[in-house]
Amino acid sequence: MDKQRRVIALGFFDGVHLGHGALLRTVGARAQALGAVPCAFTFDRSPAAALTGKAVPLLTGVEDRAALMRELYGIQEVVVAPFDVMRDMDWQDFVADYLQRELGVAHVVAGHDFHFGRRGEGNPDRLADRCRRLGMGCDIIPKVELDGITISSTHIRTLVRDGMVAQARRFLGHPHILSGTVIHGQELGRAMGIPTANLLVPEGVAAPAFGVYAARVRLPGGETRLAVTNVGTRPTVNTDQTAVTVEPWILDYQGDLYGQHVRVELFTRLRPERRFPSVEALRSAILENARQTRAYFAQALEKN
Repeated sequence: MDKQRRVIALGFFDGVHLGHGALLRTVGARAQALGAVPCAFTFDRSPAAALTGKAVPLLTGVEDRAALMRELYGIQEVVVAPFDVMRDMDWQDFVADYLQRELGVAHVVAGHDFHFGRRGEGNPDRLADRCRRLGMGCDIIPKVELDGITISSTHIRTLVRDGMVAQARRFLGHPHILSGTVIHGQELGRAMGIPTANLLVPEGVAAPAFGVYAARVRLPGGETRLAVTNVGTRPTVNTDQTAVTVEPWILDYQGDLYGQHVRVELFTRLRPERRFPSVEALRSAILENARQTRAYFAQALEKN
């Protein structure tokens, strides 16, 4: 990597929530003052999962994390490091050899609970002291709270798991997102006059509570459209109850999205997923959900 000066935020940044935003905004301000590049450092997989050996479903994959940091906070570079390598590195070498010498970091920003290096021996106090001795700047950001609750990825995962995406959005500072490549489905929605764009839940990412959501879809060119989005197994029309899909019906849109990457932004849950007695009953419910979706976003627009 070239030797231009960098200001870097350290963390895993799952979900890129408002607590992470405090770090990333500080990076932007420091980078502007120093004439440096605003960067973020993250791992290729969950540290908690790697250390415990237990699966930790995530809010966002690596690509979505990087995209959110760039779009929301102006981060220009996202360094994705292999956790297994970093876990075995001496914490002092991580600061001196990796951050300062290899990445050209002039200033570091980390959270109050950031630990790093072999056996997690690196901590915020040691990081600040090591940076000072090396002539690097360092900011340690205290915990960020909302409604008396510490903003954390763990808390937001619980909200999303329970379908409470409207509440999760307050802690995230943006809608919960799911993104992926549009794949071919059974085209039953098209037969009902309700064509959907079918996505699989990304590997390692937690699926929200099954149900129908008022959503927006960001299309490949950057345009956004309202969408009624089902997350689940489609019990009315699907005999295979194992595959979890994300199926937005993009309102007022005509186009071929097969093979293209789209982002689904979930704003509120309209109803749980359920089995209907007939395809016609399902269609009627989806049309009502479309009306609810339009009303939800119209009301949100009026408030703004």
